Amino acid sequence: MSTLNIQLEGKTIELPIIEGSEGEKAIDISKLRTNSGYITIDPGYKNTGACLSGVTFLNGESGVLRYRGYPIEQLAESADFLEVSSLLLKGELPNKEELKNFDKEVKESSTLHEVVKNIIKSFPKDAHPMAVLSASMTSLSSIYPHLTNSNLSEDQINKVIPVIMGQIKVIAASYYRNSLGKEVIASNSELNFASDFLNMMFGEVDPEVADALDTLLILHADHEQNCSATAVRIVGSAQTNLFATIASGVNALWGPLHGGANQKVIEMLDAIQKDGGDYKKYLDKAKDKSDPFRLMGFGHRVYKNFDPRAKIIKKACDTILEKLGVQDPVLDIAKGLEAQALKDPYFVDRKLYPNVDFYSGIIYRALGIPTNMFTVMFALGRAPGWMAQWKELITDAKSPISRPRQIYTGANERDYKSLS
Repeated sequence: MSTLNIQLEGKTIELPIIEGSEGEKAIDISKLRTNSGYITIDPGYKNTGACLSGVTFLNGESGVLRYRGYPIEQLAESADFLEVSSLLLKGELPNKEELKNFDKEVKESSTLHEVVKNIIKSFPKDAHPMAVLSASMTSLSSIYPHLTNSNLSEDQINKVIPVIMGQIKVIAASYYRNSLGKEVIASNSELNFASDFLNMMFGEVDPEVADALDTLLILHADHEQNCSATAVRIVGSAQTNLFATIASGVNALWGPLHGGANQKVIEMLDAIQKDGGDYKKYLDKAKDKSDPFRLMGFGHRVYKNFDPRAKIIKKACDTILEKLGVQDPVLDIAKGLEAQALKDPYFVDRKLYPNVDFYSGIIYRALGIPTNMFTVMFALGRAPGWMAQWKELITDAKSPISRPRQIYTGANERDYKSLS
């Protein structure tokens, strides 16, 4: 193992260098404070590796995304969502029998307990669906107490995972039906995951639309150590039960800087439409550094080139728009923005291409899914990734509870004075 030697106050500190399977390198500072008295400061953890992980590989400079070594392009083209979920959770693609059993377990977990039904109904009809999802997910810990041990066996892990997969789908659809005052549609065990969800939402399924949604769920299934995955790992490191741990991922995803980005895209398009629909004017505003307007859904803080998921989802987006034949001025603005930006030198030179949030927002809008449910759709796809990250954490005996340090900048010691 190679090392890096640094000098601190006349003392040589030796730090091991770790290299990943794809050539990524890291300086191991786990004993830095012990050996030197120093810690590192890295706001937002932009340069900090919090774990060693074999789940997802992401190379933002080259536009590469792989789940367990498999390119996202191949998985989106040839696999379905539950197959990819099994891959993330178990490390290998399932055979036909394994996939059949996993599908069966998820379907058997796709019925809501009366407690959860009442929780969903108890919320105001205009409550944000992420609040409903978070509360409902946490409540499952009281319904499945035998799956909340701090030290789950392998058998218990294999039982709790399909419960999450089945419940999150039904919770989301039940919220939607309740918010409209419509009767809830029960899960149909004859349908696959995406088709069943669409049927529970709308009472009908178009196979091409279901396939496009399935692809979208695959693209959202995991994305390395993002904000919500990190939240799941931190909460899970305290040996919190999986239901509450996944709820923490839901809450992190809720933020507009993370999972709420596709909602921001549609809100931006709505604003452009209300202002007359001149999207070219807004492209000019985006290029004007003195203008506070920000073009949502373009570029990515990780990918420095084209988001590989966007290339795939664009095809699904085109399929859905053509299939549904939706007449919507907001979607027309989106298509105009996309076409203009892809040939505008300002955006091309800066590699500010439409990202996965841009296209997913358009798809959800075309499907008739309310804007405030977009983040729930993201959570629906991300659940297997969260659980894969959690499983990797809890099955590693060397994983400690997460406990970052700080540099204190407050008042120095002072004496308390009684109130006069």
